[in-house]
Amino acid sequence: MTPLAGREVILGVTGSIAAYKAVFLLRELIRLGAGVTVVMTEAAKEFVSPLTFRTLSRRPVLLDLFDPEGDAPVEHVALAEGADLIVVAPATANLLAKAAHGLADDLLTTMLLAARGPVLVVPAMDGGMYDHAAVQANVATLRARGVEVLDPEIGELASGLTGQGRLPEVDVILEAVLRRLSPKLDLLGETFLITAGPTREALDPVRYLSNRSSGKMGYAVAAAAIRRGARVVLISGPTALEPPAGATPIHVESAEEMRDATLRALPEATVVVKAAAVADYRPKRSLPVKIRSKQEGLSIELASTPDILAEVARQKGERFLVGFAAETETVEKQARAKLQAKGLDLIVANDVSRAGIGFDADDNQVTFLDRWGGVEALPKMSKLDVAAALLDRIVFLRGRGRGR
Repeated sequence: MTPLAGREVILGVTGSIAAYKAVFLLRELIRLGAGVTVVMTEAAKEFVSPLTFRTLSRRPVLLDLFDPEGDAPVEHVALAEGADLIVVAPATANLLAKAAHGLADDLLTTMLLAARGPVLVVPAMDGGMYDHAAVQANVATLRARGVEVLDPEIGELASGLTGQGRLPEVDVILEAVLRRLSPKLDLLGETFLITAGPTREALDPVRYLSNRSSGKMGYAVAAAAIRRGARVVLISGPTALEPPAGATPIHVESAEEMRDATLRALPEATVVVKAAAVADYRPKRSLPVKIRSKQEGLSIELASTPDILAEVARQKGERFLVGFAAETETVEKQARAKLQAKGLDLIVANDVSRAGIGFDADDNQVTFLDRWGGVEALPKMSKLDVAAALLDRIVFLRGRGRGR
């Protein structure tokens, strides 16, 4: 699946140590089907060679406002008019200042003045700079003009300082691109309640029972639903992921907390996607102090956790209910039994014993089974593509009036 097929993107790269991440961004944009033209500032060449971008994009890299070999008589105008989106990543404080004040002393800044379509700017800079009043004023000016500016992340910077200035991860930038260019808004008016990630059941103040879920699948569904116009409430167990922009995140830890949060959010939901890997058992008693190491004959008595999916099914009403079945054997048989036992509309089944798919992987290979007997087996693909296919399936079933 290529959600950006036929789309033309201009990728502006400025002189930041984070310029190397633009190489990965370019690769992902191309993988999603976009045609990408890279425009570099003079300073950007100090960090990444234009040859790298030219090799990956299979297009000339544009560097000079006055290019005698350019095909268009007014190159910056032709570029701006032909682009579906201009992305500047990384954008330095200098670029923000020039763009905010309308300065145009190179190809990239001149092109930004000529742009009439959407512009996405992704700043990156060293410690303290992004918080400076001048930078914040420039960001506010750009946003007031309709430019989307992603805030940089907080973390360790190239100088060794820690602060807000790290270029967001490529996945975060891609989500912003896809939101801008996604052709479908078929989920407007829908409210998706999505659970994701693992739960943790405390043994003592240090240890807990959990599982290998990373939350990537649930987060991908949330991001895809937002791009297609849905309001998304994302209830997440502990993960290393950032909630997609536009989601209403609710962070929980235990199965009990996830149950309570889910039931509180349920009344407003029109679609429920239970992608979380909720622990089936918890210690019957969580100790108030740390269990000492190397205790011989230690035993732990377990109790069942709440069956959240079953509780939601009992209150289903007109909602469309999707569950997940992570299995290691007789996958389709186990998934079909869960579909029927829980009263689901649709279940997503996958074999988590296979390497490279399932827990903590970027790819997945799943089968959709619905309560009307439909079966759709998908090939191995990215979790973002699985999420898009899942939403297509939900829209199809509900559109025929069978999921109501």
